[in-house]
Amino acid sequence: MDTTIENEFLKAVVHSKGAELASLVCGSKNLIWDIDPAFWNKTSPVLFPIVGALKDGSYTSGAATYHLPRHGFARDMEFEVKHQTENSVTFLLHSSKETLSKYPFDFEFRISYTLENKKLLVKYEVTNLSENIMYYSLGAHPAFSLKGKIEDYSLKFDLDTPLVSWQLENDVFSGKTAEIPLVGHILPLNYQLFENDAIVLKDNTTTSLTVLYQNQPQFRVDFSDFPYLGIWTKKEAPFLCIEPWQGIADVHNTSGKIEEKEGIRALDPKHSEEFEWTVEVLA
Repeated sequence: MDTTIENEFLKAVVHSKGAELASLVCGSKNLIWDIDPAFWNKTSPVLFPIVGALKDGSYTSGAATYHLPRHGFARDMEFEVKHQTENSVTFLLHSSKETLSKYPFDFEFRISYTLENKKLLVKYEVTNLSENIMYYSLGAHPAFSLKGKIEDYSLKFDLDTPLVSWQLENDVFSGKTAEIPLVGHILPLNYQLFENDAIVLKDNTTTSLTVLYQNQPQFRVDFSDFPYLGIWTKKEAPFLCIEPWQGIADVHNTSGKIEEKEGIRALDPKHSEEFEWTVEVLA
């Protein structure tokens, strides 16, 4: 099922499966890419309760071993619409027998989309209904449309220091890093940047990215709540993913214990946490 919200400037469509943003239209322009399965079959999957891949696809909690696919299960599950207005909608995913077989925590996971002028606000709320500390990660994975050549696009960072990208090998972090220089605050884009998978930044290297087309600002993504960031595309693909994360994939020497996983969040019983990112149209 699709839900549509709109205001004077923007119109967004969100699928109930995965509470996935399917389109964000301003005027005649859709900021979100149109799916081409030859490249990828998602538009903006939500990553929960892990981000990235687990080493050997598994982790331990207590004495038990569990298995989770890359980026968790939320993106493949049906969410319930809990509240809707003309310009906002809130979706809910609740733990179930199915989720407990992979992830031994009772939870509620709410995702809200709200339009304000030319800005989309995306808010996540995670509630631990368990009697024990709940360990989790979450993240966004929106794919923004690229029209024409990728070389016509660039990213403007709010900091001007060189980027230090963690290197992935077989979907986990090898411990190696690569430095990517900026030209002032600007990273000119090309597909060679992504030959070894995503650019992965940590420790709030930046909290805002502005996408430029032929040096003109198009839109800005703000994500000060998120300490990790992924930037990704595939060769010749007409999209760029800007991915704020609370958590990352496993490192090569992980213990496999979920409570020791780098970037994991520990949420006390009967407590909630909220995180928000936004995208604002500038052109």
